[in-house]
Amino acid sequence: MGHRDSLYQLSGTIELDDALVGGRQKGKRGRGAAGKKNVLIACESKDKKAGFIAMAVVDSICHFSVNEFVKKHLKQGQQVHSDALPALNIIGQTENYEARVTPGYLVDEWLPWVHIAIGNLRTFLLGTFHGVTGKYLQEYFDEFCYRFNRRFIEKQIPNRLLNLAIIHLPVKST
Repeated sequence: MGHRDSLYQLSGTIELDDALVGGRQKGKRGRGAAGKKNVLIACESKDKKAGFIAMAVVDSICHFSVNEFVKKHLKQGQQVHSDALPALNIIGQTENYEARVTPGYLVDEWLPWVHIAIGNLRTFLLGTFHGVTGKYLQEYFDEFCYRFNRRFIEKQIPNRLLNLAIIHLPVKST
């Protein structure tokens, strides 16, 4: 699933944001909290609906990880919207980048589809798996993105996966 989606790059108007995924623990909340994994999420904005999405687990939200994510998942020269997190400023080197500092109650007007994708991801992880471990988190994201990107042809997903399993090279486990 992850390999198939990695062949596609997002285009058009793209919303990009970061999120933290992980269970509740005592102590610090938000960025830097123990047990949380950083995730970069990009979503095509197709007027009144979301297009394709891409997600990646990263060690930290920094210029390097954002740049690698953008190179891998976005076609060059696209219109990208995000919040004004300083680590995301590097997007402006290859994309038409617009960042806005938005109060919490207006954030869904500026980045509606990426926040819906984040909410759907959290519901998917809790509802389907009742929690996940960090070791295979990217594989869970790959499944979510694969299903989301094919939500309009849902009945074809099992046959497509079977065909992929037949032609794909074996995955080597480490």
